[in-house]
Amino acid sequence: MIDVILDRDRLDSLRSGGTIMLNESAALRVSGPGALECLQGVFTNDVVGHGSDHLIYGAFLTPKGVIITDCWVMRSSSEAILILPARSADGMLALFQRTFPPRLAQVTDLRARWSVAWLYGTAVERVLERAALGPVPSQPGATATWESAAGSLLMARGTVQAPFEALLVGETATVEAARKHAVTVCAQLGTLDDSHAARILAGWPALGNEIGERTLPQEVRFDDLKGVSHTKGCYTGQETVARLHFRGHTNKEIRGLRWYGSDPLATQTITHDGKHVGLVHSTLRLPDRTLALAMLRRAVVAGSIVTIEGREATVVPLPFSTLDIEE
Repeated sequence: MIDVILDRDRLDSLRSGGTIMLNESAALRVSGPGALECLQGVFTNDVVGHGSDHLIYGAFLTPKGVIITDCWVMRSSSEAILILPARSADGMLALFQRTFPPRLAQVTDLRARWSVAWLYGTAVERVLERAALGPVPSQPGATATWESAAGSLLMARGTVQAPFEALLVGETATVEAARKHAVTVCAQLGTLDDSHAARILAGWPALGNEIGERTLPQEVRFDDLKGVSHTKGCYTGQETVARLHFRGHTNKEIRGLRWYGSDPLATQTITHDGKHVGLVHSTLRLPDRTLALAMLRRAVVAGSIVTIEGREATVVPLPFSTLDIEE
């Protein structure tokens, strides 16, 4: 379980200021005459249909429809940069080598020399402009290339649902220089806790946490996060995803929990009417309350009162509302 503690000042900065951080995300490049078509056949979202210069969220699945890893795709006219959790990079490289014909698509591991910077808060655009790192693309999910004396950076504005406002990708030295300059100007230097807090507020799952070894996309809000296309045609694992979408539903789903008090949990177990109904996976502890992401049985709907270690918690829709956070 991931447990994050933030005071109100830090939370306000994360939401309405400008916070920038680097983490251990991995970057891979897929290029070649059939790069986009090869990705289209293994990715849950529509890489081809979104068009050039676009940031796309989705996942790679097993043939049975289980998530291997989630991933952001920055696509250009002929190639794509994949941004994925570092823990999944080796496995995905091996999968691509088995799956993609070399004459159509080549995958380049950029981890040794590329980094990713994530930016949070509604003031990010102003921060980047003051640091001469803009302008940020105006449309959600749009990407652009920024050129400077230190080198070029790929820049993307987050999608409407994303837990971040923007991201920067490129050579590590260039990304690091941009990060340092932004902090010097007016940005807040972020931490991994800031990143987790932002995704908890947005109701966003994390690999190895909400996304486990047997997690299906619909169990972790992939429809709500616009991480699945139901019109693009076939891709690995599509049969399970389509069957759930058109003919059924999952037995459990990620939901939000809110309770007053900020003492740490000793257990993840959630009960409702005396029965085990789910597990807590991420908590954001604020001075007066705790917000959590939990995997709950589908029957436990928003508004229900559940119990965790004797504490009563309210099940709330995701993403968390201003009322959940402040009132």
